[in-house]
Amino acid sequence: MERPAWAPPGIDISVPSVSRMYDYYLGGSHNFEVDREAARRAMRFMPGLPKIMQANRAFMRRAVNYAVERGVTQFLDIGSGIPTFGNVHEVAQKANARCRVVYVDHDPVAVAHGRAVLETYPQTAVFAADLRKPRHILESPEVGELLDLRQPVALLLVAVLHFVEDSDDPYGAVGELRDALAPGSLIVITHAAYDGVPVSQEQTADAVGVYRDIRNPLIMRSHEQIARFFEGYEMVEPGLVSMPHWRPDTPAEQEDPYAFSGFAGVGRRA
Repeated sequence: MERPAWAPPGIDISVPSVSRMYDYYLGGSHNFEVDREAARRAMRFMPGLPKIMQANRAFMRRAVNYAVERGVTQFLDIGSGIPTFGNVHEVAQKANARCRVVYVDHDPVAVAHGRAVLETYPQTAVFAADLRKPRHILESPEVGELLDLRQPVALLLVAVLHFVEDSDDPYGAVGELRDALAPGSLIVITHAAYDGVPVSQEQTADAVGVYRDIRNPLIMRSHEQIARFFEGYEMVEPGLVSMPHWRPDTPAEQEDPYAFSGFAGVGRRA
């Protein structure tokens, strides 16, 4: 297998990565053949997976603009993936040039590419860390230098929590992050669920099985289970809904059926 020149040293290009699969779904170029093959396997069962990822990105952009409109100028994006067009810093800084953004991901390719992309953006940073170790994130030099946790922060957990198994205590990790933020802060979440997927649960389970096979289990949670991640925060209208139904720019009815898979929401700390 030929190693791309941009691949960071030490990366095993024979093992699929969910962040690089996500990049492939979005039409990016920073993925390996092993990632593309895994993504294509999942798409045999759910051909609309790219539409789900596009809906995630569109929701993220609307949520970022909402945050800036509410006066929030600090963003902590955990599980950020590989930077692509229309990422958080571009959306936020277009709305307010003073916005500061810290990206966090555990994939070395995502971090390496992020650093290259963000070289000319002094109000942004990216570093490697794991959501399951929130204290490492909160006490990192990057967060300390760019973000003031005494002021409101928008915490983004977009399409990441469904890769954290219950045995790794995702509720505890999110709770520690939530509790560290100042009043007026926001938490932005999207999460996979069987709800809304326009194919049978059995067929969806086959796609989920692809992620299990590559040792990145996709945990499908219920509306009630996802709502628990917002504990202590007031839900912003319209609440925890499908992605196209959260403050849409265009009529939700125009969206692809796959875009309604799973849930999205924003909470605010009073």
